Amino acid sequence: MTSPLALVTGANRGIGRAIAVAMARRGFDLLCADLAETGDTTETRRLVEAEGQRFRFVQMDIADVGKHPATIAALRAECGPIACLVNNAGVQTPRRGDLLEVTPEDYDRLLDINLRGTFFLTQAVAKAMVADGPGKAHRSIVTISSSSATIAYPSIGPYCLSKTGLAMMNRLFALRLAEHAIATYEVRPGLIRTAMTAAATGQYDAYIQSGGVPERRWGTPEDVGQAVAALAAGTFTYVTGEAIAVGGGLQIAKV
Repeated sequence: MTSPLALVTGANRGIGRAIAVAMARRGFDLLCADLAETGDTTETRRLVEAEGQRFRFVQMDIADVGKHPATIAALRAECGPIACLVNNAGVQTPRRGDLLEVTPEDYDRLLDINLRGTFFLTQAVAKAMVADGPGKAHRSIVTISSSSATIAYPSIGPYCLSKTGLAMMNRLFALRLAEHAIATYEVRPGLIRTAMTAAATGQYDAYIQSGGVPERRWGTPEDVGQAVAALAAGTFTYVTGEAIAVGGGLQIAKV
């Protein structure tokens, strides 16, 4: 049987790499997309191929929405139908600070990548999935949002807005695609130790140890990867449009 094919954005390193490797362990072949092929790509390729699965790099800027339909069409023609899209690529605010000092330029850049780019890539892949029709593999779209979808962090306001938008996007596509046997899921990482969170390590170390995160540890990219791979593999039947928090209890409302 041919392995199901997954497209993972932002797969060169960090959470994206961990997702790609976890999905390879679940038997997926990987289309790993990022801005450029680098030494990080080489390592992701090595780890995926070590699991016995195929790897292909895809150069993609998700903010360049005009290219999405042609890119997806070319991938389908060369590699076959896409069984799973993982929307992982995204950026953080260029600087943390006062909500009253956010500039239109910074706001527009972040929303263009995190929300607009992700929406139109999801649209392009969803159209292709509908056209392909059901196959033997579970078909899904998994969107990586953040605890910021529900927890307000005023120092990174535009980032929070983008992730809240992705939460609604997940539900909207769930309703549109359910009749085509395509499930959608949202994964909300909490405090995950990556390059993106490195600048805030000191700020959050004490918070984690004080019980702000009930499990009292940083999350790892592998924690997120395992959750995504389980969803993509169809482990949970009769579920669509739902969000899973991967945050060690951070996102539980508490006093």
